[in-house]
Amino acid sequence: MSQYRHNLPQLSNRIFFTDGGLETTMVFHEGIDLPDFAAFTLLHTEDGRERLMRYFDDYARTAEAHGAGFIVDTVTWRANPDWGTRQGLSPEQLDQVNRDAATMAGGMRRRYQSDRTPVVISGIIGPRGDGYSPESLMSPAEAQDYHSRQARVLSETEVDFVAALTMTHSGEAIGIVEAAKDACMPVAISFTTETDGRLPSGQTLRAAIEEVDSATNGGAAYFMINCAHPTHFEDALERDEAWVKRIRGIRANASAMSHEELNNAEELDAGDPQAFGRHYRALRDSFGHFNVLGGCCGTDHRHVAEVGKACSGHTRDHAA
Repeated sequence: MSQYRHNLPQLSNRIFFTDGGLETTMVFHEGIDLPDFAAFTLLHTEDGRERLMRYFDDYARTAEAHGAGFIVDTVTWRANPDWGTRQGLSPEQLDQVNRDAATMAGGMRRRYQSDRTPVVISGIIGPRGDGYSPESLMSPAEAQDYHSRQARVLSETEVDFVAALTMTHSGEAIGIVEAAKDACMPVAISFTTETDGRLPSGQTLRAAIEEVDSATNGGAAYFMINCAHPTHFEDALERDEAWVKRIRGIRANASAMSHEELNNAEELDAGDPQAFGRHYRALRDSFGHFNVLGGCCGTDHRHVAEVGKACSGHTRDHAA
């Protein structure tokens, strides 16, 4: 059963680290073919499961080293109906994938949990469409219906909350919040942005967050930004604004390239891990309530380790 479902530890000043770019690490560093970037396919073999455990080990040790918390994700970003069908899975098989991913995350918690390093399990929900450019925009009702089964299955495991990563438009985000509420699960919503700081739908971050909060009566536990370089969104953030205070997590890309450029790239652009850490320190200087820190495409344990060096022990008072 969940340990923290009713009291998420990251809703505090304490820093929590996440992992980085799981899929890009497996494809470019491990040389694994991940069709559709579906990392859950690694759960099907002993070798795949061992690779996943080693991958998360590096990040958990970074959290331990800095006396920080750790959020371990289920590898279920692609474990929703349309993407599961592309992998030849029935709805029942896809349910089991989500359960198996939660079981693996639970093993990570038992391995690293301590008073110094609380470990929280995040049940990952990914977008129905492409994480960079949706083919169509979902209405909240469509999204709620589409994502409800995965949210419910994850709620029946030891997952503490669900997190919707790489959301491209507010309609899908609203539907996922409602699906999580139906499953009695806390939920975090993470938007991605283009180089201009706007969502792929063209909506501003501010408008998206405010729309989700208005439509769901503030139903999300918090918001995040992922799959964008800090230079893409930092100018869109405004100090002391209520909507910015709803953001707690940053999981940035290593590369400053656009989504289109990344899609067309044949080699990984891992950027500069030390500069990556400095970007996070600058964000923490301006927005001290950003306390869920990790990476996305192109990042690996080196990037999060540099974030740890730059940000650990660096706290600021902030309004909750």
